[in-house]
Amino acid sequence: MELTLPQPQLHPKSLSFPSLKSRVSVFQTKPNPTCPPFQASIFSTNPRKITPLNPSRNISTAALVDGNNTSTFPLDSGSRIGEVKRVTKETNVSVKINLDGTGVADSSSGIPFLDHMLDQLASHGLFDVHVKATGDTHIDDHHTNEDVALAIGTALLQALGDRKGINRFGNFSAPLDEVLVHVSLDLSGRPHLGYDLKLPTQRVGTYDTQLVEHFFQSLVNTSGMTLHIRQFAGTNSHHIIEATFKAFARALRQATEYDTRRHGTIPSSKGVLSRS
Repeated sequence: MELTLPQPQLHPKSLSFPSLKSRVSVFQTKPNPTCPPFQASIFSTNPRKITPLNPSRNISTAALVDGNNTSTFPLDSGSRIGEVKRVTKETNVSVKINLDGTGVADSSSGIPFLDHMLDQLASHGLFDVHVKATGDTHIDDHHTNEDVALAIGTALLQALGDRKGINRFGNFSAPLDEVLVHVSLDLSGRPHLGYDLKLPTQRVGTYDTQLVEHFFQSLVNTSGMTLHIRQFAGTNSHHIIEATFKAFARALRQATEYDTRRHGTIPSSKGVLSRS
């Protein structure tokens, strides 16, 4: 777009823009043999210096660079993944969880309703959840339900590592038709479950509804998580349980995501978050 002004009022030789001189930088287009090419760069807030990142890395979390060109947030070299295999005389369970996934659900526990709930965990938490299990379900679902939860908790513990830079806390209220369930959690390293669901039926399909509390208690024990589950409304057992898993997924997603203001530090005044 061109701007034309009358010549008597404006002449190029009379123009000066002192206020722009300190704000304009000219970048040379010719290659500089003293500066090797790089594949990924992080540009500092200092306009006079460009900091290359070499070698290139897979970065799944944002890097913040201060005025001194020093990284103030950890550069993640890959996704946070936990992988666990648990074998007993009663069950054989394999679990793999990617906290930085896209919501891939691949569960085959031998308990159809539990698989349906694990799908909610993946979909609403945006975790990649892979669960394969065989067990003595000819007796009942108790052992498989428990061992799947124990393995998932251990995988979470492994994927979280030292928990640097995460939000740590998460809470979410999930409505599902007539149901409202609230979940609040703390990735504190201290296992505790507060559970207050009122399930009106003993079974959903073939799944014993008593196993819901046992699932979360087992997961809490191995992950080192403080978890509170509260039901505010609802009369349908399927809806109550499903809303619980959805709220848990969203709260866990919130807690495991990075807090960019924390600059990679551990979210604790003690300076450590560990499984007690």
